[in-house]
Amino acid sequence: MRRSVLRAAAPAPVVQERLRTEFPFELPRGYVDEAGTVHRDGVMRLATARDELVPLRDIRVQENPAYLSVVLLGRVITRLGTLPLVHDGIVENMFASDLAFLQDFYRQVNAEGHTRATVECPHCAEPFEVELGGSRLGES
Repeated sequence: MRRSVLRAAAPAPVVQERLRTEFPFELPRGYVDEAGTVHRDGVMRLATARDELVPLRDIRVQENPAYLSVVLLGRVITRLGTLPLVHDGIVENMFASDLAFLQDFYRQVNAEGHTRATVECPHCAEPFEVELGGSRLGES
């Protein structure tokens, strides 16, 4: 009598996906530095728990909670145009429309984990993805 031996199939190779931690953006208006140079292209990194906790100890944030986003964005924006360093003082002097754009971009990157959304064509009802991050306000 022959015994049949069951062999397990070889496990499928695990494909490891790299975590995307930096996201490029383009400001709608741009930050104008002291020399008059406009800086629009930048990069924002994912926020850490520390990034969200440290600003809460900042006296400016304690006195005015609306300042939280300025301090937080100053921590997570890693590049803006050709500026050697981005900090809360830079963010503080941005146009309101650029600040609003960055606040929304921060939420997209950190809360939802991506900057793409699935939408449906209004004509044929076919689903497709659109890139939300990095575009200018009002553009699709």
